[in-house]
Amino acid sequence: MPDIVVLGSLNMDLVVRTSQMPRPGETVRGSGFATIPGGKGANQAAAAARLGAQVEMVGRVGQDPFGPVILENMRSQGVGVSRVIADADAPSGVAVIVLDAQGENSIVVAPGANDRVTVDDVYALRGLLAESRYLVTQFETPLPVVQAAIRLANEVGTPVILNAAPALAVGTDALHGVQVLVVNESEAQALTGSEVSSFTAAGEVGRQLSRMGIPVVILTLGARGALLVTSDQAVHVPARRVDVVDTTAAGDAFVGALAVALLRGMDLVEATRYATCAGTLATMTLGAQPSLPTAEQVQAF
Repeated sequence: MPDIVVLGSLNMDLVVRTSQMPRPGETVRGSGFATIPGGKGANQAAAAARLGAQVEMVGRVGQDPFGPVILENMRSQGVGVSRVIADADAPSGVAVIVLDAQGENSIVVAPGANDRVTVDDVYALRGLLAESRYLVTQFETPLPVVQAAIRLANEVGTPVILNAAPALAVGTDALHGVQVLVVNESEAQALTGSEVSSFTAAGEVGRQLSRMGIPVVILTLGARGALLVTSDQAVHVPARRVDVVDTTAAGDAFVGALAVALLRGMDLVEATRYATCAGTLATMTLGAQPSLPTAEQVQAF
């Protein structure tokens, strides 16, 4: 049985590089194009598997040319895909990613089959979740499906790590039952209505989320690292400075690594540090899943 079950999106990323982001109505010249498997769920599953965990992916792809490629890529990274459904009525999800010269990205996602994951798909996971150590999920599948998965995990006693991404304004009830919440600045603002305009503001937003009944809140702050907030502590874990190539999937590398670190029994501060190292390493390579580091690379870093 798996250590970690990941419920989430599986996409094909269509990546183009350019010297600068186009303004509205502007056409700019790109310098390269690549198709690279991605999707937050798939990225987080691959990240955890590369770090040595046994991982099972749950989601949907289309019965189109991208679907088999996405699934074979998951298998090649050691992720189980027996719970991924090939949907005959929707295309595989795609993400159009534009990268500028600084490695920053702009992303448009067409969910496709990811939007067709159902609550019934989740109910079929009871035995799998009961035997696993963690459920990891995000907001790239329908919200009722995510909520059903959290409730089911709570019923069988499996801790939930929620990466509340992409940014979505949801009520406190949507976060009920989450043990570990991971958000970046925009996602934290969507949940609380409070802007993360400074490091001090990040701390207050973290405490605001903690007061919603979430035992562990982690704000990822890009080059500034991460802020860990619980009911009795707030700890800043800085990130090392590196030459950034592509920030795509850095947050996913963080989430996958965090799950593995907790699985291995690291305390919260050390687990956050381990995840920060993984996320930083992921910014140094082009592409989502190609950038995900191995356990040896994270340890050396």
